[in-house]
Amino acid sequence: MLRDGPGGSESHAMIRPGTIQHLISLLGRDRVLDADEQLIAYGFDGTATLRETPGCVVFPETTAEVSAILRHAHAEGMPVVPRGSGTSLSGSAVPVPGCIVLCTARMERILEVDADNLQARVEPGVRTAALNEAARVHGLFYPPDPGSMNISTIGGNVSHNSGGLRGLKYGVTRDYVLGLHVVLADGRILKTGTACVKDSAGYRLKDLFIGAEGTLGVVTEILLKLSPIPRAVKTMLASYTSIRDAAATVSAIIAHPVIPCTLEFLDRTTLQCVEAFAGIGLPVDAEALLLMETDGHPAVVEEEADVMMAIAREHGATDVKAAGSPAEAEQLRTARRSAFSALARRAPTVILEDATVPRNRLAEMVAFIQETADRYRLQVGTFGHMGDGNLHPTFLTDERDRDEMARVHDAFRDIFEKAVSLGGTITGEHGVGLSKKDFLPLVVDDTGSDLHRVIKASLDPRGILNPGKIFG
Repeated sequence: MLRDGPGGSESHAMIRPGTIQHLISLLGRDRVLDADEQLIAYGFDGTATLRETPGCVVFPETTAEVSAILRHAHAEGMPVVPRGSGTSLSGSAVPVPGCIVLCTARMERILEVDADNLQARVEPGVRTAALNEAARVHGLFYPPDPGSMNISTIGGNVSHNSGGLRGLKYGVTRDYVLGLHVVLADGRILKTGTACVKDSAGYRLKDLFIGAEGTLGVVTEILLKLSPIPRAVKTMLASYTSIRDAAATVSAIIAHPVIPCTLEFLDRTTLQCVEAFAGIGLPVDAEALLLMETDGHPAVVEEEADVMMAIAREHGATDVKAAGSPAEAEQLRTARRSAFSALARRAPTVILEDATVPRNRLAEMVAFIQETADRYRLQVGTFGHMGDGNLHPTFLTDERDRDEMARVHDAFRDIFEKAVSLGGTITGEHGVGLSKKDFLPLVVDDTGSDLHRVIKASLDPRGILNPGKIFG
């Protein structure tokens, strides 16, 4: 799981003679980086301990330019690693030695917001938060909201099938993609999907590229569904002396049935770090915290909020309160989104993962994560989207301590094996990339693995697109 690339200028030297000049002829000198000092920032993503040196970085601005880059790379057998803003937590944007990093950050236009059809057409470099800001002008919003939404891009969200705080009620990225423009490994341009809500014409080819982490093609345009902004929202906070009580509350709310838009969980370590970071008055003596939110018609929101707070009290919450204003509610959401950053202040290296289990196994899984940390003498903070079973065990460590890092690796193996044994999976929203490809056989059998390789070989016969990611 934890790998160090060799890095250094020797990797840079592996790029083919003439490639840099050809790329400059396509894009211009200012959109091709090849100096060692320029490449450092593109040698890693948001994943701890993974780093490598690319041969160069290019910044196309059109689908045609992406196509020209890939035609050349395909002809030369040059590896290409697609990259957005580099927020990946699976190592999927980490380069391979001497590769072309194809960065879509300058493809950042919101091409259209079609309020009549509740749709938006965007380029891959559009920030998730920027799309929401543009949609809000029309009384609409884009529901998927990863924790990194202020800097993550739509292209990256599509490549990882990202989720977020609202995933319980609204779903994940895949649920909002209507159509894609994708440049294939040989430079051909595929347009798949339509603006129709219903479309049963042929295979759903667009779904191949959602969550494929840039291994099958480079997404250059995305057609997305939008939703009307809910008329009312109510945000609540429940504190617990027992993690099991918090998990039982989640199960009881879902079984009632009430489907909140948000049911987020923080354990004691995480909430203490968040409070130290945000300073908003969170109860740092609690063992667990639930951030609960419901939205929709005002009358329904009030009714559901009352039900959720009552269920929380019935299942052992020591304190339950509703946010007193929209500003306070936003403050609570922002605090939850800061969990990773807050934990990162505690140790030199923070390794965040995302094991997912059925919701009725959450209490068992959370307890197992803490037991595993204790067994391997590690410090862990756990938070996540408890409403959809997606947990983020986060180890606070130091990558310079090789012995401790080996224990972190072993701990994560135990955690993933436990999640799968409970009917879960090794990743709910971060993807496989480099960091979890060793664990993919836990959830993909031999037949599935063979099919993965057949699809990869069909769309990328020379294996140039993001090589080594997802599987070997």
